[in-house]
Amino acid sequence: MDALSNDSLAQVTQPVPGYDRAAISAGILHFGVGNFFRAHQAAYLDQLMNKGLAHDFGIVGAGVMPGDVRMRDTLAAQDYLYTLVEQSAGASEARVLGPIIDFIAPGDVARLIGTMTDPAIRIVALTITEGGYFIDATTGHFNPAHPAIAADAANPDDPGTVFGLIVAGLKARRIAGHAPFTIMCCDNIPHNGKVTREAVVETARLSDPVLADWIGANVAFPNAMVDRITPATSDRERAMVRDDFGIPDNAPVFCEDFTQWVLEDNFPAGRPPLEEAGVEFVEDVTPWELMKIRILNGGHAVIAYPAGLMDIHFVHEAMENPLVRDFLEKVERDEIIPAVPPVPGTDLDAYFAKVAERCANPKIGDTVRRLCLDGSNRQPKFIIPTIADRLEQGLSITGLALESALWCRYCAGVTDSGQVIEANDPNWDRLTETAQRAKNNPSAWLEMSDIYGGTGQNPVFAAAFADWLNRLWSNGTEATLKTYLGQ
Repeated sequence: MDALSNDSLAQVTQPVPGYDRAAISAGILHFGVGNFFRAHQAAYLDQLMNKGLAHDFGIVGAGVMPGDVRMRDTLAAQDYLYTLVEQSAGASEARVLGPIIDFIAPGDVARLIGTMTDPAIRIVALTITEGGYFIDATTGHFNPAHPAIAADAANPDDPGTVFGLIVAGLKARRIAGHAPFTIMCCDNIPHNGKVTREAVVETARLSDPVLADWIGANVAFPNAMVDRITPATSDRERAMVRDDFGIPDNAPVFCEDFTQWVLEDNFPAGRPPLEEAGVEFVEDVTPWELMKIRILNGGHAVIAYPAGLMDIHFVHEAMENPLVRDFLEKVERDEIIPAVPPVPGTDLDAYFAKVAERCANPKIGDTVRRLCLDGSNRQPKFIIPTIADRLEQGLSITGLALESALWCRYCAGVTDSGQVIEANDPNWDRLTETAQRAKNNPSAWLEMSDIYGGTGQNPVFAAAFADWLNRLWSNGTEATLKTYLGQ
């Protein structure tokens, strides 16, 4: 068939949008049009549109980072259509999605602000990764002194960050006399709506305190918990879509068949009827987000670093390794799950069993390297808070201390077999230098207060961390895991 586009949809043999895309109007502006967003929030909108709903909530993508240019150009070339492939262990199902109707390229500040000023835009959403919120690990709060934020404060009419752009959009909207849009964060951060609110308000305060107060008093920031394993797209996935489903798509998205979205219903400007697509609306999302961040995201970290050090490529292969699988099981059962408060209507043990099943899905092709990515931003959100909570209660942190030591050992930049680990963190050079110093002085790693806060100086944690790190360097990952597991 011809390249994927509106004109070639009739040639697609898989399900395609059952709605008139020309009749879809913009209602959502979304920063961060990556694979997760396209497999998750956009997929929910596509479901609604196929039901004849939410046709006034078409999505306009918004790019900020240089890498967004390629995504924008790729999607624009195929009329913003793309293939979503949902994979269970036994089957793969593809369909073409069409809720994205436009994409504003990075640098087009005037058009971005103009779009946010349009009263038809009722939601501005974000998936900009955990590291995109300028959080100071020492304080746990937004860092207004970050150079990128300071630059926006000095040039509020020509901002370069997501938060500077949102502030400019809200300012223009207020001047025009339009009600503010709702800001919906969909990143894996505890209290993500609250975190986003602080970032937006404090960015505004640097240049316009009156506007900051208005935002704080008038703009809604609902918290959300989102979940779907979505690996990166490579030539492998593009070839599979072409060969298995007959669709020449340069931007397909592969994901598991599981999806979850728990959301606080706080949308004064209006919202799509997302409950019709399976979204669970709750008064307080905190229990669900804590469960997901600690059990799933924390579990990913537990899997990632021993597997990376043992040269395991795919996550499902890591779950086939008895040492990695048993390490995950023991750390989760002994230390992580007990640190998660009860969740309404949810059995935490059953939730973890589902997490393990999902990670073992061989169809996903999720890579260990992806799980290892960006530890300097993920560890302070997914692992260290659990350590801190358990230390405060006088409980064991043996397994979590080993996880932290494995991360340090991974950041030294070489696997147990001697294979070089390519840069896999925005702070890789610093992490590698510190990890190599920590080989002879483990405390050097824990002195990174922007990551560990005060937890790194706790003597119980520091002693356990040092012991495990020394064992990893002396005996290797496999032998150290056997020691922990009592083998």
